[in-house]
Formats: sequence, C-alpha cells, structure tokens
Amino acid sequence: MNNQNLYLMLKAGFPAAPDAPALETAEGRRYPYAELDAASGRIASLIVRLGLKPGDRVAVQVEKSPEALFLYLACLRAGVVFVPLNTAYQRSELAYFLGDAQPSLVVCRPQGEALLKELAADAGVAHVLTLGEAGEGSLPEQAATCAASFETVARSGDDLAAILYTSGTTGRSKGAMLTHANLASNARTLHSYWGFRPGDVLLHTLPIFHAHGLFVACHCALLNGSLMLWLPRFDVDTALRLLPRATVFMGVPTFYTRLLEQPGFGRDSGPNMRLYISGSAPLLAETHKEFEARTGQAILERYGMTETVMLTSNPLEGARRAGTVGYPLPGVEVRIAGNEGQALPQGEIGHVQVRGPNVFPGYWRMPEKTREEFTADGFFRTGDLGMIDAQGYVVLVGRSKDLIITGGYNVYPKEIESYIDEMAGVKESAVIGLPHKDFGEAVAAVVVAEAGAALSEADVIGSLKGAVANFKVPKRVFFVDDLPRNTMGKVQKNLLRDRFAAEAP
Repeated sequence: MNNQNLYLMLKAGFPAAPDAPALETAEGRRYPYAELDAASGRIASLIVRLGLKPGDRVAVQVEKSPEALFLYLACLRAGVVFVPLNTAYQRSELAYFLGDAQPSLVVCRPQGEALLKELAADAGVAHVLTLGEAGEGSLPEQAATCAASFETVARSGDDLAAILYTSGTTGRSKGAMLTHANLASNARTLHSYWGFRPGDVLLHTLPIFHAHGLFVACHCALLNGSLMLWLPRFDVDTALRLLPRATVFMGVPTFYTRLLEQPGFGRDSGPNMRLYISGSAPLLAETHKEFEARTGQAILERYGMTETVMLTSNPLEGARRAGTVGYPLPGVEVRIAGNEGQALPQGEIGHVQVRGPNVFPGYWRMPEKTREEFTADGFFRTGDLGMIDAQGYVVLVGRSKDLIITGGYNVYPKEIESYIDEMAGVKESAVIGLPHKDFGEAVAAVVVAEAGAALSEADVIGSLKGAVANFKVPKRVFFVDDLPRNTMGKVQKNLLRDRFAAEAP
C-alpha cells in the first residue's frame, strides 16, 4: 500500500540540513528538524510499547510546548488518532470526551493528573501520562528510554488522523473526524495559495488544541521547512519583540486589536512581514482598515471550520476585501442554497454548503448526525449564512445555528443555558452572542428569574466559573420579565441581540 501518512508528506518538506531550526521558544531555545524527527520517533515508540494499535485514540489536554507538537507528530507516525482537548475544559466536559472518544491513552498536565486518572478509570482508559509546559512529566521521561528511530506506520488517506470536538445543535459536543487525506490536501493547498517560500519564518502564538494553530499554522510551516517562533500564548510585548524576525503571522482578530492598541505599532514593527492572516472569528471591517492604515498591509482573512479546515481565502495577490472571506480555495466547491435546498444566484443570501477533499467524512459515532449534515450530492451544510457577490467573494452574514464564536472558540448556547436553568431562582434563560471588538462575539445571557428570587449578574457568572471553560462564561447577564417568542413558541434570539447590542461588553 502506498503510505499516505500525513507525517511523511510533512517530512518531505523538512530542510536537507538536519540542524536547520524548526522551533525557537521565547527564551531562545532552538529545536532543529533532526530533533523534531527524533523526539516524535521516541514518543511514537512509547505509544507502540504501551500497546496502542493504529486507530486507537490518544486524548491530550496539555499546555502548548515544543513537546506537545512532538506528541502530535508522534501520534501521526504511530497511526493513532490525536484528540486534542482545550485546556480550559472542566470535569464534566472531560468526562464526556473520555467516555465518547474512549481513548487508550490520556496525556494531561501534571497538575491535572489526579482528576484525569479518576475520570480515566471511570471511562476505562488504560494509560494516563503527564506533560508539563516546560517539557517535564512522565511522557517525556518514559519516551527518553525508547528508540528515536521509528518507521512511520502505513496509513491510507481515508484513515483517521484526528478527532476534534465541536459544538452540537443539542449542546452535546460532536467529534469531527479528520483523515490523513483531509489534512494533507488542505496543507498543500494553503502552502501554495499563501505563497510559502524558502526563508519564511512563522510567528506562532496560537493554541494547538485548535485547528487554526495545529493544522493551518503548523502544517504550512512544517511542509515549508520553516522556523516557527514558538510562543506558549499570545503576549503583545513578546510578539512585538519577535515580529521583526518573522515573515508570516497568523492570528485571531483579538491579536490584531491588541497590536493596534500599542501606540508604536506600525510599518516598522514588522519590516520583514509579508503576510498577516486572520481567522477563527469575524474580523471587523474597522480593524481591517485601521491595520492597513497603520502598517501598509491588508490582513488576509479566510474562512474555515473544524469539520473542513480551510475553505476560502482572500487572495495573496489581489484585493483583500474587508468584510469578506475571499474566494473558494482550489479544489473546494462552495454553493449557496435556499431553505428548500435549491441553488441561489450570486448576491442572494442563503445557506453555505461546501464540498472538497478537505471536508471531513463525518462525526465520531454519530451516523445519523452525519447523514443530516450532508446533502444527497455530498455537500456539507456548514450552518453559516452567506452569499457570493458579483466579484466571486464569499460574504458571511450570520449563522443559521445559534453557534457563538468568541475569540476563535465555539460556544453553543444550549449547553450554557442548561447550566443556568438549573440554578436556584432561574425560571429560564437564553444565551446569545453580542458584537465585541476584541473577540468578535461575546457570550451574554438573558435570564428570567422566578418570582421573588434575588439574583444578580455576579451570582450567575460566579456559578458558571469552574463549571465550564472560561471562554463559555457570559461576560454580561441581563434580566428580563419574559423572553420574546414567535407564534411557535421559539425564543426570538434575534430580538434579544438587537435589544442588548448597545450594552455589549
């Protein structure tokens, strides 16, 4: 069988010189490509030694570090399925993910070991190892005794490489299955479309439990044999210090607003920068325009989702139009459909549907949900509303589902509403997204209190903290006598968004 393992495709782009740098930390430590290959080989050897077979799942909730990237590459090499989990997830969320994915190995932060061992025992997980932000833990300790040479396991393009959990229409998270071929096709397309070239240096400040930071950023850089300036998180001062050495930067809108808040940020801040890319949340047109005025460079905005990785992009050469997400990428079909599934002409708003080699095969162990989300002719229903304008640019205008995207993270209102509705003194609630300059959208809750209940905004927010990830906690809570409903009894969230838009945080 022709080995279509994604790692082999990425490795084909590694520099010929083994000492060429792959990663450099904020403290200045460099990891050459030879070490990246050897370290991932040792971890892959450990995975096999633990008894995992190709197709087994490895759930990972760790901080960003070079070793965390090596672990991902090791999973590819060993043919196991990588399941990254947001570091903000709490007990109930983690219990669900372990029960659903049924991993054979969990890798967690040292400080989370006791909790994960408890949850792993309940879920029947065989192994729990640790990996800390400084590269310490039982995973690297055990891997150090394993062989660095490892023959990458043969995989077909249809074999799973990763499962990423995303929000569901009922509030239950869905595991989006991504194959080696899905990720390989997208990596090749983006590498070419965005003009990656010898000498490019990527300033990497994104998390790597997310498709943006893990797949889009890392795959482009690795396929190009580039150096990544590897920061554990976005810090504006460190980013400004390193920006002169970079040629490419990928961020969420929040990063760009933070940069623009710095009085000295401008054309001279990134003298070698050729490309600023934004995604994971809508970029406000005013941010786009201010950034171009300050730097002389237009941010390239693109559009993708967990289930498909990247779908469209503004052009590398040509007009990068504020308020649009550009053209469909080569090999990707985008169409706009009406409520009855009929194709709509240019300029008309409808449901965005997509098809291409990057589109996932379905949701983990949810065949009925998978069938619902695909049309008879194989197009995936994204849940977004948009149009294609006269120039062929895709314009997104909203979401047909109530999904909130805040700072690049997905929040499904139903999940948060279920927590609020269980609170003492709450009659019912509705969770909405409100415009936010930094995060694109901010989570807000509209609550109807029971008669005589003394509830405050602080009470609701305080009850949610620790129960769910911080990015899911509402930034504002509003109290009303009744929720607006249509004749079918459905809460009219559009009216709530309009009513409270002026009070957005």
